[in-house]
Amino acid sequence: MTISGNTPKQTLIFSYGTLKQGFSNHTLMQSLISQNDAIFLGNYITDDHLPLVRGPYGVPFLLNLPGASRHRVRGELYSVSDAGLQRLDVLEGITLGHYERLPIVVRPEIGDSGDGGCRLVVDAEAYYAHRSFAEDMWIRSGKVGFESYNHDVAKGYVKRDLRPKDRSFRDQITLFCSSN
Repeated sequence: MTISGNTPKQTLIFSYGTLKQGFSNHTLMQSLISQNDAIFLGNYITDDHLPLVRGPYGVPFLLNLPGASRHRVRGELYSVSDAGLQRLDVLEGITLGHYERLPIVVRPEIGDSGDGGCRLVVDAEAYYAHRSFAEDMWIRSGKVGFESYNHDVAKGYVKRDLRPKDRSFRDQITLFCSSN
């Protein structure tokens, strides 16, 4: 969802992985917030059941395969400026075929049930695994996903600067999906 008018354009972004509070890439969100390029809106959960899996180096990927998983995915919602969105697109490798930013419907996460009886839904955008490998990644994961990218799921995550430099991340994704 894009918010506009007399104020600068804002896009609602649902974050489910390393951009969340307490994880390695949240420093980017903190930077955007300090520069007034992002606002934290709260904890949200997907309206659809979507697969959330770990790829190479423990990198989280949300797969645009509605109904394939039994989980609604928990995450955080941010309102992000155009300048902030450009920085997020670079981090997520949009032009490199790592992720694609697509619409998603989310709702506030209230209480332990995830919906707390709240039926308010919000149109936002999320960074999904690129469609060229999403199905293969789902198969590679044994068609088992996670409800939330938490510290247990994040074990084994390798930061970018510590990953091998001899192959592109896209090549690593291809190798990961084709391995048993």
